[in-house]
Amino acid sequence: MSASRIGETTDAFGPDEPGPGSGDLLAALLDGMDAALCAFDADGVITHWNREAERILGWTADEAVGRAGFAGWAARPADADEVQGRLMSAMHAPGRQVHEFALLRKDGGRVLVRTQSAGVPGAEGKPAGVYCAFSEVHTQIDLERAIALSEALFDDASWGVVLVDVDLRPTVVNAHAARALGVGRTAVLGRPLGELIVQGMEELEGALQHVLAEGAPPTPAELWVTLRGAEPGGRGERRRCWRSGFLRLASPLAEEPVPLGVGWLFQDITEAKTAEQEAAQSRFRGNQLHRAGRAAAECEDPMEAALSYLDFALAGFADHALVDLVGGDHPVRLVRAAATPSGAPGPCLPVTGGAGIPVPYPPGHPAFQCLDRLGSVRASGGPEDWAARRQWPQDTVHALCTVLRSRGRTLGVATFLRGPSRSAFERPDATYAENIAVRVAAAIDLAQTLKPS
Repeated sequence: MSASRIGETTDAFGPDEPGPGSGDLLAALLDGMDAALCAFDADGVITHWNREAERILGWTADEAVGRAGFAGWAARPADADEVQGRLMSAMHAPGRQVHEFALLRKDGGRVLVRTQSAGVPGAEGKPAGVYCAFSEVHTQIDLERAIALSEALFDDASWGVVLVDVDLRPTVVNAHAARALGVGRTAVLGRPLGELIVQGMEELEGALQHVLAEGAPPTPAELWVTLRGAEPGGRGERRRCWRSGFLRLASPLAEEPVPLGVGWLFQDITEAKTAEQEAAQSRFRGNQLHRAGRAAAECEDPMEAALSYLDFALAGFADHALVDLVGGDHPVRLVRAAATPSGAPGPCLPVTGGAGIPVPYPPGHPAFQCLDRLGSVRASGGPEDWAARRQWPQDTVHALCTVLRSRGRTLGVATFLRGPSRSAFERPDATYAENIAVRVAAAIDLAQTLKPS
């Protein structure tokens, strides 16, 4: 017997209709509750006792129902009157009352419980008894901690927290994540993340789907994303690196885990990651210059040494390189001296056959701008014929022209070209190209000096 003394009511179904009686239904409801529940009549006699109460204290419903309070069995004699008085006081007080008591288990052990009690009105509104729901204090504290943690994560956390449903749409977003995504906390709810993320969405969706199917990965993942409308007014894009952790959310109420979605926690590490990449790039480029210097020192022909510098510089930097030397002063003419193959990448080789013929660069060409400024010039592609009109290989999208100077004289221009798979040249790239150009120019100057007149 689990919730006895409650079966003496009429059935909810007619006399000829099958179905449980209302007393059986009430007993099933009480026994299915997650909280322990007991009830007292106006005289303090226990009238109801469910299975959760039996689990916590060990006393069955047959042993509990009909007893007057907890004295002599579920509470120490010194505590019984105080416990009973506090519980029954709820019968005459408005709302619910919360107390903590130490009760006795059937095996003699003590357990600290937190109770919520409230009066039960009778037919005419007069107090008819008290019901009391209780649970072990540590269980209640664990629940409160979980709720407090959830609220803290979605209010004050210093990293982004996003809950997505099984359709990969955000359902809850904390303030930090909303700022990182560049939208309000409610504006992102229910929207596909692809509306906010321009690049990197495939990797993010793949990670979320993997978590739904297989569970959380053992280590955080670093995801590079480009956000849409990162500037005021919804213009521009912004590339960020987020160190992300994922948790699969499943319902605790189902017998088998039912996926509710994924908890995605992330922290912006763009600055640290960018600094790390720049340091690695700087080390690599420094090593390349060192290796190029050693290789050039073994070349008998200074022009060969100059091209050796370019070959080492191309690794991880550009797809093609051109060397155009000044062939006349009035007007300024540039003559192609060396180039990499226009098709597949290859070594930079001297031009034969057409040596001495000026390159037909149009006015305003970046190479001429480079000569005028005596500095580097960067350019990126526009129309389809952009590269062809500038006399560059067809797959060129980005260019960097650097002046070649030695002993106070302008010798020509070194041009580095990138295809569509690479990003545009930036200021650190120009600095690296200028370091290369200094060495190339010195070797070309030596080659011209040694060339027989």
